[in-house]
Amino acid sequence: MRFSEANKIFDGLFVLEIANNHWGSVDRGMKIIEAFQQVVRFNNVRAAIKLQLRDVDNFIHEDYREREDIRYIKKTMDTRMCFDDYATLVRAIRAGSCIPMATPFDEKSVDDCVALGIPILKVASSDINDWPLLEKIAATRLPVSVSTGGSSEKDVDDIVGFFTRRDIPLAVNHCVSLYPSEDSDLELNQVDYLREKYPGVVIGLSTHEYHDWSSSIMMAYAKGARTFERHVDIDMDGVPVSPYCSLPHQVDIWFKAWHKAREMCGAPGTQKRIPKREEVQYLDALVRGVYAARDLPEGYVINKDELNEAIEMRIPLLKGQISCRELMHGERISRDIRAGEPIMIDDMDTPYSHHDELKRVIYKRGI
Repeated sequence: MRFSEANKIFDGLFVLEIANNHWGSVDRGMKIIEAFQQVVRFNNVRAAIKLQLRDVDNFIHEDYREREDIRYIKKTMDTRMCFDDYATLVRAIRAGSCIPMATPFDEKSVDDCVALGIPILKVASSDINDWPLLEKIAATRLPVSVSTGGSSEKDVDDIVGFFTRRDIPLAVNHCVSLYPSEDSDLELNQVDYLREKYPGVVIGLSTHEYHDWSSSIMMAYAKGARTFERHVDIDMDGVPVSPYCSLPHQVDIWFKAWHKAREMCGAPGTQKRIPKREEVQYLDALVRGVYAARDLPEGYVINKDELNEAIEMRIPLLKGQISCRELMHGERISRDIRAGEPIMIDDMDTPYSHHDELKRVIYKRGI
């Protein structure tokens, strides 16, 4: 992948979003951070642990703060936290060698993110065209990750243009905002679409499926996704874990699937790979060597019109023997060769016989 230097901050970055704002409990948040930091270290990956910040008193209209029948409002009120609580969690994230990251849902929360020293911000799918919030985020000059769930083509064009024109590092995550998502909802071909439409921008996958922690990340990586996001949680105090969240052992599977995908995909798809020596040696053993089909006198010139009468190509290929790969027309035989004998590189006057490095290669291959 050819990313701009600034955008490389997202290349290979995992984002672990603490689900449901850890129910507003610092203790629960600390235990989640500790559990997932261990999985991150064990799998040797680069990961951010992401918080959600809301200035609740201004985020929710005062006439609706007691409305328990509105799920989003009730959850936001139940999970509110103060600045010092967030600072405690940010310190814990840093202490465990992860990157603190946050989704600010309002302008005051952007200021809080800056005060907390959070180095990467996230724009939620719901805010992809909240321009007052986006202006505030852009003013920080911090790298930004954007999810595209539920967005239109124009929404994505606008936000990509908005941040790239300002030279702000950007990742765009394909996202389906269904919680949880069925496998049939994932639309992973959108990774292809985003990569083609926004070259130079890191494309990622923010995912909420709950049946399989291997398949989607392996396919998305093969398609070119390079940053990945999931909601995470732990079993604690009898609080039910949402089905779209991943537990530590499931994220362990997720990380290992990413390592396997990288291993299987190999070198970047921007250049021809260099085959391993074992592969070349294996294929060399299948190449046909050149043998004399009849007695060939010194000075004989190989003529394509009588090729099959003068020489034959058979396995095995011997060390120092010319193969079908080097055979041209017009080579001159430099000694008498009997029928059935292999024709060696030193038996011919050919460009290969005057090139020391090529001769060394020919003498190393074969049996």
